[in-house]
Amino acid sequence: MNTPPITVAALYHFTRFDEPLALKEPLLAVCEEAGIKGTILLANEGINGTIAGGENAIASVLDYIRKIPGCADLEVKFSHADEMPFNRMKVRPKREIVTMGEPDIDPTHSVGRYVDPQDWNALISDPDTIVIDTRNDYEVAVGTFEGATNPQTKSFRDFPVWFRENREELLAGKKKVAMFCTGGIRCEKSTSFLRKEGVEDVFHLKGGILKYLENVPEEDSKWEGECFVFDQRVSVKHGLELGSYGQCFACRMPLTEEEMASDAYAPGVSCPHCIDKRDDAQRARYMERQRQQQLAKERGEAHVGATVERAPKDGFEDGESWEVNFPSGGLSLDTPKDRK
Repeated sequence: MNTPPITVAALYHFTRFDEPLALKEPLLAVCEEAGIKGTILLANEGINGTIAGGENAIASVLDYIRKIPGCADLEVKFSHADEMPFNRMKVRPKREIVTMGEPDIDPTHSVGRYVDPQDWNALISDPDTIVIDTRNDYEVAVGTFEGATNPQTKSFRDFPVWFRENREELLAGKKKVAMFCTGGIRCEKSTSFLRKEGVEDVFHLKGGILKYLENVPEEDSKWEGECFVFDQRVSVKHGLELGSYGQCFACRMPLTEEEMASDAYAPGVSCPHCIDKRDDAQRARYMERQRQQQLAKERGEAHVGATVERAPKDGFEDGESWEVNFPSGGLSLDTPKDRK
């Protein structure tokens, strides 16, 4: 089987950058010179992003990043795509590389104990263990581990409040806490948060769900459903094979095959999740955007769209990490910003 021509690299590393703004332009120049596209976030706490391009181009950019002081141990996960999944290259300074809103959390100082995928089943099968899915509600709806607790959060910012409000009930009769997320970055923060809250026996899945699905045979798996991913694939199954979900690029929600067959679904315009939350004027704009995207595709061009970006006075951006950077109109690293 031939490997698709586009290499996709999802990367992150927690480290201390005293001047992350100073890293932006040199890193952007390296990425653009290599001809790759995607989004990289920079903050005082480290680096996070997803980039795509030719294998050698990706390797050259990763080599550059690893030479940045503190980034030698950069965490990277690779996948492949038949077409370029991004419209452009963006390097964005953020308050946090994954937004939790807890300024005193430092994953470089204290985190939970890593558990390899092959050891994960034994841990979560232990009756002394409470298993917590640290992802958001729309991700959990696509799939999760057998018996996992769903915080039903709409944003990772909600996780600390949820834990504090439910701590007593969650930990009743449990000696260990096992947490997981898509690729590992949110678990770095969530386990660090629990340690700061005084919970000692905290564990997290090394490499996240993706590493588990890649390495644990389906017949031995305790995973149920598919795994939502922040790229053009939408979801993956065991062996990281392409999943069955689509996505609404009006509200960015993952969609089942049944939802895509619904009368409420119009590509780029509406779906069962958002059809009653948009007015006619909004749907008309979405329809025109979809038409322009189709015309651009027929011309062999990327339709970036008319987005207006307002740089903050100090150079850092607040909020979640979704952006319109996919050719299909969707985006990338944390939570859809227009969800209600």
